[in-house]
Amino acid sequence: MTLPRISRRIAAIAESATLKVDAKAKALQAEGRHVISYAAGEPDFATPGNIVEAASRAVLDPKNYRYTPAAGLPELREAIAA
Repeated sequence: MTLPRISRRIAAIAESATLKVDAKAKALQAEGRHVISYAAGEPDFATPGNIVEAASRAVLDPKNYRYTPAAGLPELREAIAA
């Protein structure tokens, strides 16, 4: 059985820079080096409890069930302009 041919467009897709940096960080860690990697956005620690609680409250708040106005929230716009 022959493998299907890969199109030129697919073959031309470069490796993700994020995944490349993440692989390098993991390789250095495997060598015993201390690395603080922000490459993939996957922390190796739990989210602080106060953030989890605030997110839970926000998810359960009915005012957050809909999209915000296209122009933005008035109170946020005022705070940014201040």
